[in-house]
Amino acid sequence: ERIIMVEPRLHHVQCLDTRGLHRMAYWEWGHVANPKVLVCAHGLTRQGRDFDTLARALCDEYRVVCPDVVGRGQSDWLADPMGYQIAAYVADMVTMLARVNAGTVHWVGTSMGGLIGMGLASLAHSPVQRLVLNDVGPVIQAQALQRIGAYLGLPMRWDSVEAAAAYMLSISKGFGPHTEAQWLELTRPMLRADGAGFKPHYDPDIALPFRTVTPDTAAAGEAQLW
Repeated sequence: ERIIMVEPRLHHVQCLDTRGLHRMAYWEWGHVANPKVLVCAHGLTRQGRDFDTLARALCDEYRVVCPDVVGRGQSDWLADPMGYQIAAYVADMVTMLARVNAGTVHWVGTSMGGLIGMGLASLAHSPVQRLVLNDVGPVIQAQALQRIGAYLGLPMRWDSVEAAAAYMLSISKGFGPHTEAQWLELTRPMLRADGAGFKPHYDPDIALPFRTVTPDTAAAGEAQLW
């Protein structure tokens, strides 16, 4: 049986922040006129191509939209790193949904993408009809934050895609089993060329607001999520 590899279309939308405008990238799969829109939102250090396999499976039924949250992937980096906050990401998604002309959406969110989905779904007149949360909930475990904080924003460089994949696998044990080919496919969009080598695709300054979290602010955030 011949497998047809469907590829996404890359678009950008202008969004407002405290210093002006930034461009947010999003990957779109399926027919542009399909009113059934599925948004897939990624985790803290990831990007929209994480959902390639899911999008290929669903793009006959949905128009699948996979944003690169600002500071990640093909999106701009913010001039003010304290703008890397869930509320600001929710506002960016509202702008994106207006651009794709989505009156209603189904939302799949992994980790941070789930938090963005919860924030959007909680708004009055929200377009979110169905919300799927993966690897996240209103309760954020302190040890999970500590584990992420141990590597978030560190200066990294790899000589090869394979070396980068091995490192990313070491910090992604919770992702479940993958073949070597699957893991390499997940790794390639996570890299930016840096001379003859590679560096992470995201702005290291996304770590700055993350490191300001205290037990009190974490408790307040959890109350908001509930």
